Amino acid sequence: MAAYIEFRHITKVFPGQKALDDVSFSINRGEIHAIIGENGAGKSTLLNILHGAFPATSGEITFDGKPVHFSGTADAIKFGIAKVHQEIVSIPEMTVAENLFLGKEPTAGIFLNKRKMNAEAERILGRLQTDIRPTDRMGSLSTGQKQMVAIAKALDGNVKLISFDEPTSSLSDAEVKVLFDIIADLKKSGITILYISHKMSEIFSICDRATILRDGKFINTVQMRSTTRDEIIHDMVGRDVSLFAQRTIPSQCQKDKVTLEVENLSGEMFHNVSFQLHKGEILGFFGLVGAGRTEVMRGIYGADKVTGGTVRLNGKTLKCSSPHDAIKAGIALISENRKEEGIVPNLNNMDNMALPCLDKFRSAMLINTHKKYENAKDKGGKVGLRPNDPEFMTMSLSGGNAQKVILARWMSTDATVMIFDEPTKGIDIGAKADIYHLMEQMAQEGMSIIMISSELTEVMGMSDRILVMRDGRLTAEIERGQFSEENILNYAVEGE
Repeated sequence: MAAYIEFRHITKVFPGQKALDDVSFSINRGEIHAIIGENGAGKSTLLNILHGAFPATSGEITFDGKPVHFSGTADAIKFGIAKVHQEIVSIPEMTVAENLFLGKEPTAGIFLNKRKMNAEAERILGRLQTDIRPTDRMGSLSTGQKQMVAIAKALDGNVKLISFDEPTSSLSDAEVKVLFDIIADLKKSGITILYISHKMSEIFSICDRATILRDGKFINTVQMRSTTRDEIIHDMVGRDVSLFAQRTIPSQCQKDKVTLEVENLSGEMFHNVSFQLHKGEILGFFGLVGAGRTEVMRGIYGADKVTGGTVRLNGKTLKCSSPHDAIKAGIALISENRKEEGIVPNLNNMDNMALPCLDKFRSAMLINTHKKYENAKDKGGKVGLRPNDPEFMTMSLSGGNAQKVILARWMSTDATVMIFDEPTKGIDIGAKADIYHLMEQMAQEGMSIIMISSELTEVMGMSDRILVMRDGRLTAEIERGQFSEENILNYAVEGE
């Protein structure tokens, strides 16, 4: 099979950082090719160059032996190169069809041809075997449905290549199956697929080959049918790392000290939820999509309205009508939606870290920039931030490092309860290990932690106890000695 795309000696230098260093490899026409590496390995930078987001400092990309130079992403799309982003970007007030055809709306004379637009949108959505309607408002869709619309948008037009960046991170199992069927059909029709995922099972399931990057350098290209997970992971991180979460520090849970007590808490999506969180405990929350886990935590945090129940922190009843109240009381929440609810894109690392506790950095009436800088340097070092530069723009960091900035932010406060909602979503294996270790250190120092996770291996590996939810209700409380995948899934599916 002849090479279709070639990356030739691609180097990209940002101020103070070499993101790609002389990367060369090729991709065959009509194959599903994974690009693998830890966060910060250069995967996103390489894709951004391919899609015309910015140019390489040196090197070139060829298609069918001919060099290509895109002046922007629109230029790449016209050429037939589309991308399905990990972070979903849409206009919630507009319909699905309007989002699909934004900037290329069909017209009848000088007027918008809504009938044609809706009909074409329905045809595209039909390929995804989804019940999403062209007239549905984007803001009314679930995260998984929004991802399906993003995929539909990439399918529109005469595409030659589609890159998928963590496409299943927000999809249900049924939606993942549909996506894999679509990717298989695209391959049959000769479309080339670039696939980025931290889920090894997906890469082994659907990909033909994989290229591994590490620290901005090309390491290896492997045939999936003739390699192993251990070999790939070793290439990724340069050392042997376990795929699964494992506790490395003995549990520090103090069962006689209740930090957080929730009693009969109810909201729009959950009902009569009661539990206790102990000092130094890592309490896991598990459930399938729609179980209500995130909604419970948002209710505790004051981000969503609750309709009944009581929350007590260290024996004191809380009335959190907003996240500000929760932060002031000592509760922190790390959202699964880093882009919209985590970092502020136009701020640097030290400003993002200082957001919830600006009073700590005041000198008289002014903010002391030096104090913010020193705090960011200290907390960045503790979380293993790369690069640990307080003035580095957070939006330019990899997903794993952006998560570390958010974690460092809450470490800068006086929080006693830390809620992690899908803490390693879209994060590579090496960064996962860092996050797990930081969680253990926090628990050892007396922090009480709630961890929501959809990954069974993660929630089983890290938790002292697991609470299982289904349809907005708690269905089980399982002690560590009784953890088993079959047992936990039974409560998540059957609820009894």
